[in-house]
Amino acid sequence: MSATTEPSARGATEESASAAKLTSAPPRKRRFARILASAGGLGYLPKAPGTWGASGGALIAILVTYLTAVDTVRGIDIGPPGNFWTVGIIPGYSQYLLSALVAGAGVWAAGTAARDARQTDPQFVVIDEVSGQLIAYFFPFTVLNWKSWLLGFILFRAFDIWKPFPVRQAERLPGGWGIMADDWVAGIYAGIGLWFARAVGL
Repeated sequence: MSATTEPSARGATEESASAAKLTSAPPRKRRFARILASAGGLGYLPKAPGTWGASGGALIAILVTYLTAVDTVRGIDIGPPGNFWTVGIIPGYSQYLLSALVAGAGVWAAGTAARDARQTDPQFVVIDEVSGQLIAYFFPFTVLNWKSWLLGFILFRAFDIWKPFPVRQAERLPGGWGIMADDWVAGIYAGIGLWFARAVGL
């Protein structure tokens, strides 16, 4: 009798130990993962955390593009009305590097935060929206102006919510990959839409 119940008892003990480890005070690494996964706390804002995350991604993209393009804009003879918003800037290596870093860090942070919260895809994790929004802007090699910034945001949120193939299927990947990958695909779709809009003269 005891021999047959021993494996079950061992499994229950291991499960209890694992649960205790997850519910204990998180170490510094897990706290950092939550901060990163929530995009500095944006994921904890009430109502539509995904939209807040995408907004954070848009703000980062605009800021980085402005900082890297300001000298270019100054060097162009565009007259008094011309500025960063009207001239349009093609993304460069720094934007692509930023997108790659956020994507890689997001896989780790999202997976760690999800395990710590004992959920598959916690609502407060919005680093995936930040990453997807960056891809939407920087995936197409096209000029960005104020119309591009607005349309890129709208397109990304639309594809992220609609989840056309294979966005929904990408969610089935394990751990942080599943949390991040669907937004990457949505970002690529949005980037293609943005490129097409610019190609037809938007």
